[in-house]
Amino acid sequence: MDYDVIIVGGGAAGLSAALYATRAQLRTLVVEKMGCGGQILTTDLIENYPGFPEGVKGPLLAQAMEQQARKFGAEVLYDVVERVEVQGHPKVVYTASGARLTATALILAMGGEHNKLGVPGEEEFAGRGVSYCATCDGNFFAGQPVVVVGGGDAAIEEGLYLTRIVEKVTVVHRRDQLRASKILQQRAFANPKMEFRWSTVVQEIRGKESVDRVLLKDLKTGGTYEFPTQAVFIYIGFHPATAFLRGSGVPMDSAGHIITNIRMETAIPGVFACGDVRQFSDRQLGTAVGDGITAALSAYRYITEHLGA
Repeated sequence: MDYDVIIVGGGAAGLSAALYATRAQLRTLVVEKMGCGGQILTTDLIENYPGFPEGVKGPLLAQAMEQQARKFGAEVLYDVVERVEVQGHPKVVYTASGARLTATALILAMGGEHNKLGVPGEEEFAGRGVSYCATCDGNFFAGQPVVVVGGGDAAIEEGLYLTRIVEKVTVVHRRDQLRASKILQQRAFANPKMEFRWSTVVQEIRGKESVDRVLLKDLKTGGTYEFPTQAVFIYIGFHPATAFLRGSGVPMDSAGHIITNIRMETAIPGVFACGDVRQFSDRQLGTAVGDGITAALSAYRYITEHLGA
């Protein structure tokens, strides 16, 4: 057996799981395809994580979390997981470099990605006016006008949240009606701080040091025009990084989120999931950390109770 626990994904959930697993004296490996930290690596300033009244730079927090996990013995392998074998014992992880790794328990913490508009300025202004999380970044734009892109539940829920903070929320939607639930639509239409640009798409996000306007296109007339805004919040979907799990037997919903119970246990003994990759995740830093801790504790119980380790 190579390890007691293999953790796939080195974001906040995975690193938190690694910290607790190593402190429980479990041989622990984190397999991460890029850099440890996940979404927080691309977040300039985090203000909603407890213990940092002045906020904390995302990359610095990611570095500290990785260092802490390594301090207690966690190993980190930078590689891409291509497939896993989860039925029976041991669990087997195969990577793109040709490694075959075995463990008693497997924790899946790959996270996922927000769907992107793919327009000029989106990557350039990420963290400087382009956001995918109102609860994370809304306070940066208090009293200012913002744009929300999308027409589903997430877009309208986040838009309503923003109305408590910003001056005005303009919802830009490519269709002529919302896809959100009726109750959310009623609340949105009744909110005087929300307005709508129907049959409209964002063609470009513009600014200097940060976002100050967007280029919109009216799909019915074909006309384009600039629209002033201090931020663009994008909600056109989220996809968990679970494509490599297809056919593995790991239970997932129709969108690819892993199904777990409150202890982060899947239906497969010894397989756990935590953070943004699991079903019903709130996709917040704090909840990802909590998920990772719970997954590690559950993995420890599994190893000690079921295998007599």
